[in-house]
Amino acid sequence: MPCARRPAVWILGSVALLAAFGAGAAKVYRWTDRAGITHYGDHVPDVAPSQMKDALKVIPVEGEPSAIARLRIENDGDRFLAFADNRLSGPVQVQLDFSRSDNVIGNPVLPARATVAPQGSALVAVLSSADPDRGFDFELQMDSLPGDPSARPRDVEYLLPLQQAQFRIDQGYGGHFSHRDEQNRYAVDFAADIGTPVLAARDGVVMQVESDFDKAGLNLERFGGRANFVRILHEDGTMTLYAHLKAEGALVRVGQRVRAGQQIGLSGNTGFTTGPHLHFAVQVNRGMKLESIPFRMTGPQGPLRIAGG
Repeated sequence: MPCARRPAVWILGSVALLAAFGAGAAKVYRWTDRAGITHYGDHVPDVAPSQMKDALKVIPVEGEPSAIARLRIENDGDRFLAFADNRLSGPVQVQLDFSRSDNVIGNPVLPARATVAPQGSALVAVLSSADPDRGFDFELQMDSLPGDPSARPRDVEYLLPLQQAQFRIDQGYGGHFSHRDEQNRYAVDFAADIGTPVLAARDGVVMQVESDFDKAGLNLERFGGRANFVRILHEDGTMTLYAHLKAEGALVRVGQRVRAGQQIGLSGNTGFTTGPHLHFAVQVNRGMKLESIPFRMTGPQGPLRIAGG
């Protein structure tokens, strides 16, 4: 029997945050040791300053949003196993499909979906030859989305996510600028100066963090999909999103448990935005579709009435 050709793999992680977000920055750390050798890394080196010839230098570089799940292929004799590895501290749902296939079948039949536990892995499909008398070849595409589609939202009251006595809502439910799609339809943009403390609106676990972006603008192609944010998972499977935080403005770590009213970040102006504000939304996974849902919130003077527009 001919040997199966090793497949090529395409991995497309669709994080699905806001309708649009922008160009960002990550960091490279450079230092030179006493022997004159220069070292580079993506994190602060575990080296005493006395061992460095020159001071540690931080070099900003263009960055991309982190993938929330990774497609991993393992060879198992005459078949291939397709796994999804979850990189978040909360569940994700993935959908695997062929972008190209030749004499190959999937079990289950593709497109196939799977829900992957926090920081866990799941076997999504087993791929094998449809006709054992000849080889097979394929390319895969995997989309991923935060949240568990079995989530059952509860009617709870959220706290105001900003530490300020007075506030203004710049864009409410269904706002024409960026709240027209399903994942943002029931989002609220609170006006907030850069550096305003951002608070958890409800108890939960920090599921996802982006904190390295430092630019903003109205070019959707350039700034769409990139902004600093914190995503918090709640016990009913819903998720709150706090977006457009300042560079290094996330003050919590992935996997950390937080209480309502606890500071989690600093507001900013990163991503696709007209100016400094905090974008807040309660979201749920509806089966490879991220949707925002209406919510009740209490402010300094009592319950808020959140209007549209």
